[in-house]
Amino acid sequence: QVQLVESGGGSVQAGGSLRLSCAAYGRPSYIYCMGWFLQAPGKEREGVATICEDGTISYADSVKGRFTISKDNAKNTLYLQMNSLKPEDTGMYYCAASFRRMTAIQALGTMTPASGYWGQGTQVTVSS
Repeated sequence: QVQLVESGGGSVQAGGSLRLSCAAYGRPSYIYCMGWFLQAPGKEREGVATICEDGTISYADSVKGRFTISKDNAKNTLYLQMNSLKPEDTGMYYCAASFRRMTAIQALGTMTPASGYWGQGTQVTVSS
């Protein structure tokens, strides 16, 4: 079992920055991949960025060059540095973790609320 607790969301103007954090509790040593997923208003949840223990990292095309995912294994914490934020980045950001061995690209496309572990989400609102 793993519990994930997100923090760092908030309201910013377009062009601003936010840093999201996700602390993992329970059995974090079993986690192989972690990631951030966005559920925008009226849309399905989609992958933003993932990182796996094989060293791979993957980003959605919409955030490449603006967002950076990182993980501090000593603190069992996942981060998402979000720069140059746009109004379309608005939504609930969820942290997810999986024990499954896969690449970050696979994780970006296959991690769903029905599999793995998910946090409660943190709201990000970007105004124009």
